[in-house]
Amino acid sequence: MKTTTSNFQTNPSTSVSKLYCNIFGHHYEVSKLVTKHVKEYTCKCCKKQLTTNSNGRLTELTPTFKEINTILEYIHTKRKSKLKQKMYATTAA
Repeated sequence: MKTTTSNFQTNPSTSVSKLYCNIFGHHYEVSKLVTKHVKEYTCKCCKKQLTTNSNGRLTELTPTFKEINTILEYIHTKRKSKLKQKMYATTAA
């Protein structure tokens, strides 16, 4: 006779938090600011991760989106630092 174990028996805290999110909905908070418009969100209860896509809608944070966000953040910070240097150069002259 084959017996199965439920998720609740193996990890009760995870299934309770998922149950909470299924009943009351997720409680997302910003976990990372990629740019002014692109952010990564994490649910406080079940740790589900989302990000904004190119249309501004929330999508699940997959490894592909993580890589895109990392590259986008690099380009954004590089551009911001160049603009800041340019601004200081023009005010000093």
